[in-house]
Amino acid sequence: MRRTVLWLACALVLGACRKGEDIPAAFYDCAFSHTDSSATNPAGGAYQAVLDGMVSGGVVGVTMSVYHPGSGMWTGAAGMADLHNGVPMKACNISRMGSTVKTFTATTVMMLAEDGLFDLDDRIAAYLSGDVIDRIENADRATIRQLLQHSSGIYNYIQSTAFQTASLNDLVREWEPYDLLAYAYGKNAYFEPGTDVRYSNTGYIMLGLLIEQVTGKPFARVFEERIFQPLGLTMTRFAGADPVPDGIVRGYVDLYSNLQVIESTYYSGWDYHTADGGLISNPYDMSVFLRALLSGGLINAASLAEMLTWRTESAPDPEFFPIAYGLGIFKVETPEGTAYMHSGDAIGYYANMLYFPDDGTTVVYAVNSNYGRIDALVSTREALARILAGTR
Repeated sequence: MRRTVLWLACALVLGACRKGEDIPAAFYDCAFSHTDSSATNPAGGAYQAVLDGMVSGGVVGVTMSVYHPGSGMWTGAAGMADLHNGVPMKACNISRMGSTVKTFTATTVMMLAEDGLFDLDDRIAAYLSGDVIDRIENADRATIRQLLQHSSGIYNYIQSTAFQTASLNDLVREWEPYDLLAYAYGKNAYFEPGTDVRYSNTGYIMLGLLIEQVTGKPFARVFEERIFQPLGLTMTRFAGADPVPDGIVRGYVDLYSNLQVIESTYYSGWDYHTADGGLISNPYDMSVFLRALLSGGLINAASLAEMLTWRTESAPDPEFFPIAYGLGIFKVETPEGTAYMHSGDAIGYYANMLYFPDDGTTVVYAVNSNYGRIDALVSTREALARILAGTR
């Protein structure tokens, strides 16, 4: 759900592209804390074939979890975690999850609303002030609910050509929230608040600031206390504290659309410190989270019903399945049925998580390569249809 043109940077500044580092294979060692029954899963061969097909098509590496209520959890991997050092991918390896964090952000906001710290229909201007309210059109009128549902109309900073140029000129810069919000200052809103839906990373940076304002804590710490620790998500963390942690797989981009990938592990600094991206995890932990959320294990039934109240955009993407906006989550109509989902990407990484409400099937996958010809294997409508056909 988060497309950028930042991958073009290497075409402009080839000298800045990092080459592979010499890293021992032990750096990528990991292990699940749960009892892994993947080897005996009756559909394991079919699931593995999906991953092998993605790698044979050009994906560098991929991890996946598939949960069916009848057969339980399967986890698997294919391809490479590190091309330079020849390290194979493992199912437990951690990767960047990009905008999937927005579902965590929304869940945390719902929890704090349940605690009575605010109402979803309060204006965000009741909790934030200064330039973020005065200089971003609609920010003085948009409600917390509208930010959650991308119905505020607030300009998406990541579309600013000035931001894109600044990012290209310093790919390893770590951006702070207000640095990014400044690229929405003075920009026209897309529509009046509440009249349509359109994806906006700006709104989710503001929600992260809201969490910090009402709790007095960094939003990432609130995630840890309210979600990561209670669910036992031991492989999940936020990039701000450790942007390139031990064990994270290398990222790659197909710069010239010829599958001759370039490493991009250090090029995602714009979302290390904001609640619109920056999550690091693996598909097993993401599956645990998504199933807990949608089974009522994190928020109450009324809050979940609000999250799953849908709006459709007036100008849907004709190149993807029909999609509707909830609060921090989407509903997509696939050939395999209705799914609740959120995807995300960073430079060199892509992830997607899907939950099928008819039977609880949950599919999560993460790849350490994107853009160019690789996107057709991981993030398009056709790619998702192939992946779900082999896992549903």
